[in-house]
Amino acid sequence: MPELITIETDYIKLDSLLKLANLVMSGGEAKLLIQEGQILVNGQVETRRGRKLYPGDRIRCVGRPEVVLAAQ
Repeated sequence: MPELITIETDYIKLDSLLKLANLVMSGGEAKLLIQEGQILVNGQVETRRGRKLYPGDRIRCVGRPEVVLAAQ
């Protein structure tokens, strides 16, 4: 079952979400995982760390639980 992450803004950038969801410990780790193609957004590999994510988007980091964004 995916973990729900609630945001108070209209969107959140991918690297910030990875830190917020505790999928990574630092921005550097987020950057590395994204560049290596280990992050999926809505089932597609995403290599842009500044990708804007909106409520309803599904994020998966290889080997970690799926995260779903929700609006507050």
